[in-house]
Amino acid sequence: MTSLPLIPIAPDDPTGSPARRATMPPRHLADLDLPGRQAVVTGLGESAFRARQVSTHYFGRLVRDPARMTDLPAGARDRIAGELLPNLLTPVREVATDDGATRKALWRLHDGSLVESVLMGYPDRVTVCISSQAGCGMACPFCATGQAGLTRNLSTAEIVDQAVYLAGVAASGAIAGSPSRLSHVVFMGMGEPLANYSRVVAAVRRLTAPAPEGLGLSQRHVTVSTVGLVPAMRRLADEGLSVTLALSLHAPDDELRDELVPVNQRWKVAEVLDAAWHYAERTGRRVSIEYAMIRDVNDQPWRADLLGRLLAGRLTHVNLIPLNPTPGSRWDASPKPVEREFVRRLRAAGVSTTVRDTRGREIDGACGQLAAATVTR
Repeated sequence: MTSLPLIPIAPDDPTGSPARRATMPPRHLADLDLPGRQAVVTGLGESAFRARQVSTHYFGRLVRDPARMTDLPAGARDRIAGELLPNLLTPVREVATDDGATRKALWRLHDGSLVESVLMGYPDRVTVCISSQAGCGMACPFCATGQAGLTRNLSTAEIVDQAVYLAGVAASGAIAGSPSRLSHVVFMGMGEPLANYSRVVAAVRRLTAPAPEGLGLSQRHVTVSTVGLVPAMRRLADEGLSVTLALSLHAPDDELRDELVPVNQRWKVAEVLDAAWHYAERTGRRVSIEYAMIRDVNDQPWRADLLGRLLAGRLTHVNLIPLNPTPGSRWDASPKPVEREFVRRLRAAGVSTTVRDTRGREIDGACGQLAAATVTR
């Protein structure tokens, strides 16, 4: 493990806990489409093309510091920065592992809230995992973020700025053996993305719009996860997007899922899967079923068989996740022989199945762990 530069937390707040009431940040250019940015700039008495200039810096060149936007006159730069480029993310801690291929960042937001992002380099792609909320209100007991509770939703720009920052890290060549361009974004960090629906959808559109409107990623390379908020899943199917929907199922039966994913007490397994199949039908996109493998809890052979029956013949793929236990938790990862038998049974049922690459265990890699470790220091 390599520790990257640490920006100390304010001395009057040694734990890093929010010192002020959670509030939304000031407006940022990433909250707006290009016409919206042009309206702000012309309202400042500047020419509309200045909005395209500053947008090209931010999305096209991954420049987030107004002082480096030297093709803007100093006066115009200051006025535009004051309205469209507030600082949204302050690094608190950054750590790296896997020879630098996995890098996790903990950010402090303007109100003191803490969120996390992870950059993962592979030989053929670079992926960033971003947060959509500070904390999470879904209360899944095996998840560090769920244990922390919800602080607030993130703004569209706070979501996007995580990806832009880490795209800049990739572009700097910091991840040896990986491409220098960010290609994939997964909404699998802190929070339930579909509980912050409008801002997450706006962030997806910003991330996938061509520069200078946005970051220019392919919609097919964006994954939005959910624990199963059925109305929002159905609404997402009608957005005209081509993103992958990832459903965090974690149990095929209502009795256990009521415990592991408390929102199941509102929308049962059958209803959640119906919404997933509706999404697949409307978009033509394969739904990813996320399933954390928890020792002696949800890893029994009969549950693998039940899951296989529920998913057989559907446009879906199962992503088994070896649990990354949180400190002091009673939950632990399934043994490898149990995991392999689970995979065998799903594949025997004709269900495409893989086991997620486990990264970041040395750097508090599970969602919420780095924030929790910082707060409890």
